[in-house]
Amino acid sequence: MSPKVIILGGGVAGMSAAHELIERGFTVEVYEKKPEYVGGKARSVNVPDSGKAGRLPLPGEHGFRFFPGFYRHVTDTMKRIPFKNPKTGKVNKRGVFDNLVQSNKMMMARFDQAPIIALSRFPTSLADLEIIYNDLFHTHTGLKPGEAKLMAHRLWQLMTSCKTRRLDDYESIGWWEFTDADEHSDAYKALFVNGLTRTLVAAKARKASTKTGGDILIQLVFDLLNPEIQVDRVLNGPTNDVWLNPWYDYLVQKGVRYEKGQELVEFVCDKQTITGVVLEDANGSRKTVRGDFYLSALPVEAMAPLVNENMLYKDACLTNIVTLANNVDWMNGIQFYLSDEVNIIDGHIICVDTPWALTAISQLQFWADFDISKYGDGAVKTVLSVDVSDWETPGILYNKTAQQCSFTEIKEEVWAQLKRSFNVEGKVILHDQSIVTYYIDSDIVEKNGKTVENTEKLLVNLTNTWDLRPNSYTGIPNLFLASDYVKTFTDLASMEGANEAARRAVNNIIKRSGSNAPLCTLWDLHEPFLLLPFRWLDKIRYQRGLCWNPNVPKTVQTVAKLNAIIQKTRQVVKRPFL
Repeated sequence: MSPKVIILGGGVAGMSAAHELIERGFTVEVYEKKPEYVGGKARSVNVPDSGKAGRLPLPGEHGFRFFPGFYRHVTDTMKRIPFKNPKTGKVNKRGVFDNLVQSNKMMMARFDQAPIIALSRFPTSLADLEIIYNDLFHTHTGLKPGEAKLMAHRLWQLMTSCKTRRLDDYESIGWWEFTDADEHSDAYKALFVNGLTRTLVAAKARKASTKTGGDILIQLVFDLLNPEIQVDRVLNGPTNDVWLNPWYDYLVQKGVRYEKGQELVEFVCDKQTITGVVLEDANGSRKTVRGDFYLSALPVEAMAPLVNENMLYKDACLTNIVTLANNVDWMNGIQFYLSDEVNIIDGHIICVDTPWALTAISQLQFWADFDISKYGDGAVKTVLSVDVSDWETPGILYNKTAQQCSFTEIKEEVWAQLKRSFNVEGKVILHDQSIVTYYIDSDIVEKNGKTVENTEKLLVNLTNTWDLRPNSYTGIPNLFLASDYVKTFTDLASMEGANEAARRAVNNIIKRSGSNAPLCTLWDLHEPFLLLPFRWLDKIRYQRGLCWNPNVPKTVQTVAKLNAIIQKTRQVVKRPFL
């Protein structure tokens, strides 16, 4: 009989682990707290009471999805999830992966002034080059002389630093300090410092790890410079419809037992191994389930209270999870359903001046096969999805933080910040009367109609926290961890990090069980071969106790140029003759 694995948590990590295990012949049971939806933070939901006159409920999101080009783990899994388009009957050749579509542009919207528009992919036309030209020469950024050069210098430092320096040095440096934010303009802080931390990973620039944020930032830059990579991808429909529900159906069809509405309340441990887990349903009824291996795919703040004395007896390092659970923040979504067609830009929008660190996207422009007239009251023509990343800074309407506001105040404050970002230079893009309804992520709970609390937060990567993060294996031989707080190449609280963590846990279960099943593939972050000579030189300097140095010997520069010629030649040879 095949070993039984009990997976606790049915988010992306839990479903990823179940996927890899069931395809390798293990018996798999998944227990998820949510009573209705699968996928954890990645899920979409039906907006309550929004379907009118026999129509379907409007689609709501925890926050919009974003699949950068450097994601490899989660997208590899997506290629193995079968999907048949219910409208066309067409079967996707690469499963739900084919439901990803590319966005073309990115906007940095600003209060009371024209936005900065950039490409989110490699330029392929004259029109693309015109966008780049306008950004460089015709957009007033507010930056002081030399500030753009300084940011380029910092990016180059990240690109040419060896991995050891990044882990040992940059993990201890906040992004604010690394970018010399105190010494520069408000525009520099908005565009390069806060905009790249609060909006992308819900982190605060003064505390965010330069190692984590820097690694992700240069991955995006590397993707932009590669014409073969789609830098910014989004789903072509509501997340549940085009990804999570087909995934759930596939897992169940393969034999995964997936129970919803089951909350983990206790690990039963005899100081040597986990002997069972106690689960509780919505009615308070409890049961104990047992397996050969136990895989916790719970978020860090949910796992921390479950670490008990018997578990610590076997693995004292589990206390780090309790400490790490303090490093969570709020990043949750609000959707505005509008009666006007408002697309704004073909891609993501970063509202760099907003005190609540808003990012947004108009989603229906990417949902080609989605008939919105069948949803809500039939009047909706735009789904404007917004993420709020800063819930602790006072807004512009009520001088209150998002946490201090009621639902109505949150809606009005976000709308006011969006209008001030989009309705500029005499253009009125957002109209108050166009709001049909709105939806705030169900993880945000209103208390007494006055303030709100968050029931599902997001891990943020602060300085000096890498050593707190556990591996996927523990000192308890049959307990494994798979969540975005686990040490991974990705090193970011994300769907990609969760999937990679799951693969690492599965690999350990395979080895621990004695199975002959193949191990899951893991991919490190991409480091261009062209930069290898620079990183090699920096590694030598680091081993000698020397700081990073931008002055590179001519011999290293020559080697880098030769590498560039070799790589260019290989690319030309690979291309078919026209």
